[in-house]
Amino acid sequence: MDRYLTTPITEEIAQSLHAGDYVYISGTIYVARDAAHKRMAEALERGEGLPIPIQDAAIYYMGPSPARDGRPIGSAGPTTASRMDKYAPQLLDMGQRAMIGKGKRSQEVIDAIVRNRAVYFAAVGGAGALLSKCIHKSDLVCYEDLGAEAILRLEVKDFPVIVIIDSQGNNLYAKIQNSNK
Repeated sequence: MDRYLTTPITEEIAQSLHAGDYVYISGTIYVARDAAHKRMAEALERGEGLPIPIQDAAIYYMGPSPARDGRPIGSAGPTTASRMDKYAPQLLDMGQRAMIGKGKRSQEVIDAIVRNRAVYFAAVGGAGALLSKCIHKSDLVCYEDLGAEAILRLEVKDFPVIVIIDSQGNNLYAKIQNSNK
C-alpha cells in the first residue's frame, strides 16, 4: 500500500503502517549517524538535553556528500542502521517515532519499536543521488566538527521509504527470509 505522510510521525501514524508499505515522507527529518548518536548519549548521561526535538521525530541514518551547485545536499543514501542499535532504544523510549536506514535491526531495537509503537523504514541503498532530489533544504543543527556525521535538519518532499518493522513487530526482512525456506 502506498502512503503519503507528513512529519511529525505520531503514534497514530506509526500504528497505521504495516511492514511492506511504501511510504513517501514530506516535512522535517533529522540526519544522525553513529558519532552523533554517541554524542547524544553522552549528553544524556551528563543530564543534558538533546540538540533536536525527539518527540515523534524521524531520524535518517545517512552521511551526505557535499552539495553540488544549486542543490541543498549531495548524494544522500542510507547507512547501515545496526551501527545505531546500541543508541536507538533509549531514543525510542524518549519519544522518537521513526528511523530510516538500511539493513537488519537487533532484537533490542525491535522490542523498543514495539514497546514505543514506532516504525523502522528502509531507504534504498545505492540510490543516494535519486534520494537527494527529494531533499529541498538542509541545515546544520550541531556537531559541525563531525563533518558528514553532524546532525542535519532536512526538509523533504515525497521521500520514498519502505516499512521494514512496524509497530507490531512485523518484520519484512524476516518474512522474506522465511518465505525463501
